[in-house]
Amino acid sequence: MRINLQIQTDRYPIAGKFTISRGSKTEAVVLVCTLSDGKYVGRGECVPYARYGESLESVAAEIEAARGALTEGATRLDLLQLMRAGAARNAVDCALWDIEAKRTGNRAAAAISAKPPHPLRTAITISMGDPETMAEAARALSAHPVIKAKIGGENDAARIHAVAEAAPGSRIILDANEGWTEENFRKNMMIAAEAGIALIEQPLPAGQDEFLAATPRPVPVCADESAHTSEGLEALLGRYDAVNIKLDKTGGLTEALTMRQRARDLGLGVMVGCMVGTSLAMAPAVLLAQDADYADLDGPLLLKRDRSPGLVYEGTLVHPPEPDLWG
Repeated sequence: MRINLQIQTDRYPIAGKFTISRGSKTEAVVLVCTLSDGKYVGRGECVPYARYGESLESVAAEIEAARGALTEGATRLDLLQLMRAGAARNAVDCALWDIEAKRTGNRAAAAISAKPPHPLRTAITISMGDPETMAEAARALSAHPVIKAKIGGENDAARIHAVAEAAPGSRIILDANEGWTEENFRKNMMIAAEAGIALIEQPLPAGQDEFLAATPRPVPVCADESAHTSEGLEALLGRYDAVNIKLDKTGGLTEALTMRQRARDLGLGVMVGCMVGTSLAMAPAVLLAQDADYADLDGPLLLKRDRSPGLVYEGTLVHPPEPDLWG
């Protein structure tokens, strides 16, 4: 059965401004891949990420290059050879999961696990800013169990203290987005340990993290920019304690499931994270995160408006997707 492929760009304003160590943005620009066989439609959303050399144009071109194979019925397993890991393959892979579920009447969740999916608690993110502003944001979110604070610059010590003191009942994740250095790592790590921080994401630049293997880590460290697919996870052992699995890095849910299992086999903790996107991007990740140690799937909560229909969020409790959204 021949498949029709469509590629669409959507823009969603962010509520305020989203700031990390590399910069700020005020809107989420996402790309949606839609596959149709004339009766059933499947969709997948991705977020091209400049840090990984991606743009809307380059990702659309990658999907376009696979059009011939897709129209002739390429499968998710075929994609692993046809396309490289990244945002483009993620959009196509998730669209294939979606259309398969609609064709067969079998939910994607059932294909992943015999256990029905359950609502899960996501972290809620605070943008990087001055310590006072971050403390105010943390205080407003202090009723939530898990808060992620974006850091990665000068004065991180004050940011860490400010957030931890403003939300003493929450588990705090610090995400430096490669913003620390070998020179300030030990000091920042000591301060984080004293503040009771639960986890630190990607403190050092990817490719420059050998230092972590020879340095005490009283707070567990999670790889993000250093961890993309199941290949190479062994190289992270001794440097990291956990990995952040994102569909836009793995190139879709198919490889993400393999990466999750491989991480578990190696004794690494698992976080399932996201770029800033809509519920369509989060939906497959909610299924992936069912047994994760941490879920960071608050993308829609950072937007002024989500797509409709979307996921159901009760505070930071996110419910599995309904069929009219995905899967």
